[in-house]
Amino acid sequence: MTAGQNRIPVNLDYAASTPMRAEALLAQREYDDSELAGVNPNSLHSLGRKAAARLEVARREIARSFGARVRPSEIILTNGGTEANQLALLGLAEGARQRDRMRNRVIVSAIEHDSILDNLPLLRAAGFTVDLVQPCRAGYIEPAALVELLGDDVALVSIMVANNETGVVQPIRELAAAAHTVGALFHTDAIQGYLHIPLDAAELGVDAMSVAAHKIGGPVASGALYVKTRTPLRPRIFGGGQEAGRRAGTQDLRTQLAFAAAARTLAPHVAQERTTLQALSDKLYATLTAHPRIHATMGDYAQADRLPGMVSIYIDGMDSEELIIKLDAAGFEVSAGSACSSGSMDPSHVLSAMGIGREQALGALRISFDDRVNPSDLDEFAQTLLSIVGAA
Repeated sequence: MTAGQNRIPVNLDYAASTPMRAEALLAQREYDDSELAGVNPNSLHSLGRKAAARLEVARREIARSFGARVRPSEIILTNGGTEANQLALLGLAEGARQRDRMRNRVIVSAIEHDSILDNLPLLRAAGFTVDLVQPCRAGYIEPAALVELLGDDVALVSIMVANNETGVVQPIRELAAAAHTVGALFHTDAIQGYLHIPLDAAELGVDAMSVAAHKIGGPVASGALYVKTRTPLRPRIFGGGQEAGRRAGTQDLRTQLAFAAAARTLAPHVAQERTTLQALSDKLYATLTAHPRIHATMGDYAQADRLPGMVSIYIDGMDSEELIIKLDAAGFEVSAGSACSSGSMDPSHVLSAMGIGREQALGALRISFDDRVNPSDLDEFAQTLLSIVGAA
């Protein structure tokens, strides 16, 4: 089918956001029907104490999804992944400098999400020097490249678990270990990889890790930041003392219950779903890159460590916007890269950092899905895209 008017659109842009899972929706309905609906968990009366207790149950479930050894007290509940990233980037850097005034440098990768990169001016305004570590052509940060930039003046290193445009997974364990050799803190933005690949904050050796609920079928405007015990952190929001003084503001119990339900649903099946989705993405890569004008952004996709439900390609001689419009007309919703930068006419900063030329980067597409995908929709998408490219 090449005309999308008579079909339900197929959403293949799950890396941007996902529909809420039934378990998360049920958690919200149960909250709405309960005596705790609208109750402030910081109130001293009996309903307030019940709400506080229920919030801590949700916090424990979210903590468990970060790894078996993560304590509930190490989880800060936030209003989404962007806030979690900003709190980590600015709060950890300032916390490290308060502990050691000589630590006035921060290192981040050149392929970070805008929720990291767009906050770098705030770091510079606060007196920090910022260095960017570049990826290799395959899209990941090599530990040796980070080591070259490290020194005793580094307060914080922040490198994402998996890139939100290419899906390439970073060697976080090795990168964190390198940062720790010079006494620097290490934060990882795990928003794209959380509960899509096995992740254990303690085993990775990171000091902080941020996630967002809407990438796993939870609600929008709900996130969390893991901060390892005794890690210095300067809060960014003041006025109420919630979250043990680390993030002021009344907690949204309804949202966090839905977040916990989504995490509880996915956590036991991460490895199994990764295998299933890896096979689907491998098949899609193979079908598409058989065309001489379609290329995987990271080069040899079969050798790349990547997220299982993401396919990242560029198409010679075609523009992303044109491709997205034609695919949309055929009933398939995809993106050119990060949804947060979708209005930009500039090539992706991620692909540019990887050494992909401007013309090629302007022809990039990101196809993303999770365990709810219909495999036949992927097959039909592939044939639709090939027909568009072949006719161009």
